[in-house]
Amino acid sequence: MATTPTAAADLCVVKLLVGPGNPGPADAPSTSPGIGIEVWLPAPTAWNNRLHVLGGGGWQGGGHTSLTTLAGTSRNGLVTPAEVAGVEGAVSATTDTGHANTTNGGSFAMLPDGSINTTLWNDFSQRSLHEMAVKTKALTLAYYGRAQRYAYFDGFSTGGRQGHKLAQVYPEDYDGILAGAPAFNWTRFITGELYPQVVQQRDLAGVNLTSAQLGLVSNAAINACDVVGGQHLGYIPDPTQCTYDPTKDLAVLCAASGGTNATASCVSTVQATAINKIWYGQTNDGSVPIPAADNGFAVSPTGNQRWYGLTRGTDLNALAGANPFPISTDVVALESQDATLAQPVFINAKANGANRWRQLTYADLAAAGDKGLALQTSFANINTDNPDLSRLRDRGAKMVMYHGMADVLIPPQGSINYYNRVATQMGGIPAIQNFYRFYLVPGMTHGLGNGTSNPAAVVPLPTAGQLYRLVTDWVEKGAAPGRLDIASTVTTTAPVASSRPLCVYPLKATYTSGSVTAAASYTCS
Repeated sequence: MATTPTAAADLCVVKLLVGPGNPGPADAPSTSPGIGIEVWLPAPTAWNNRLHVLGGGGWQGGGHTSLTTLAGTSRNGLVTPAEVAGVEGAVSATTDTGHANTTNGGSFAMLPDGSINTTLWNDFSQRSLHEMAVKTKALTLAYYGRAQRYAYFDGFSTGGRQGHKLAQVYPEDYDGILAGAPAFNWTRFITGELYPQVVQQRDLAGVNLTSAQLGLVSNAAINACDVVGGQHLGYIPDPTQCTYDPTKDLAVLCAASGGTNATASCVSTVQATAINKIWYGQTNDGSVPIPAADNGFAVSPTGNQRWYGLTRGTDLNALAGANPFPISTDVVALESQDATLAQPVFINAKANGANRWRQLTYADLAAAGDKGLALQTSFANINTDNPDLSRLRDRGAKMVMYHGMADVLIPPQGSINYYNRVATQMGGIPAIQNFYRFYLVPGMTHGLGNGTSNPAAVVPLPTAGQLYRLVTDWVEKGAAPGRLDIASTVTTTAPVASSRPLCVYPLKATYTSGSVTAAASYTCS
């Protein structure tokens, strides 16, 4: 077929199906034959004695059990299984996490009667991950006649959550784990992802802020908080210190609200307050403190704050734009066991999605979040927030976590919160840095790109290879990750690279002297 991909090297692809799955009506999204796993094996002469297994994204799913399509040529995070096997020379694998459905969102997790599908929740949350590790190792031994020397798990978003689930529950599966933008704290942050839409429904009579308005205010925040060495960077290097308040900025407020902005993208005081709410994060009652007093970056949510919002300067369109992020309505529907709260793509025999999320009050959304926490056992502990990593430590495995500070979907504060909880549980940050290290990447989105509202920002970013080597060098050479200098991509519109160091948390890049766009001008302190 013309659409069949051509491998760059000799590869063997094996598809596995691990039962029992979840039997049911043939046309129900919750019906599943089992866990699909696709394993990619390089030629014996090209194998580098590693496993480099990849995590998934969103609700995952996919064509892992299909005999006519390949799942491993699509990007699951930052690299594909085909790239890993064909270029790196490592055995790779991915899983559909127990369901093949990619068109109906979280529908697979609800039974036809509207109740929770505990079997597929468990497959999605954890069982598929362990089965993939066990089966990939067994297949590797059978194919090459010897076991791998090193086994790595590499995941981003849902894959970052998967990496932490493996660390918490199956620490024997991998020698090293790379976890980016982890989607742990699942019901907390995903329920909170719907909060920007509820704010606009309740405070703005259901009229969404325009992309121009979101951009105007977010870029004003960048302009207020991006100065280093007397120069503007174009992105905010440390959002934890940014307390910009659009309700007090005459340059973004409309004349009717006492401001000086006469363009169509100006905002009213009510709209500016709504943006403050989006930045602060979900509260029980829709309240928001003055940013100068609390900008939403507390290590643990306090008072009315239930979870964190997106950082100032981040592009808000993914969560506050014309439509909600689909997974957020899925999760609220599953927490409430009411499919009508989801969007129409959510299919269920009892009732389909009907966009009733628009009717949610602040109290309703808070109640849904409470149900999500109460249902963790039924959801196979999808929150993946257990801070006890003593089994991972004792096994001698290593883990590196990283998160963009301009992530448009998952607030980085959740990763900061978890890392500090692990430190509290396990003897402090110096103690856990013996096996678990963490990087925050200024300006980075939900992926290796610019997540700010300023498309012209020249944002230094790590590469997938740099991040992966942090883990492999730690495991194979005993070289613990430290300062990592990163650079922007040189393009025709940005011909001069900007660089900066990434520092191991809680250290931050501190400007000393010289060019503010040169890594050599900073120390980690």
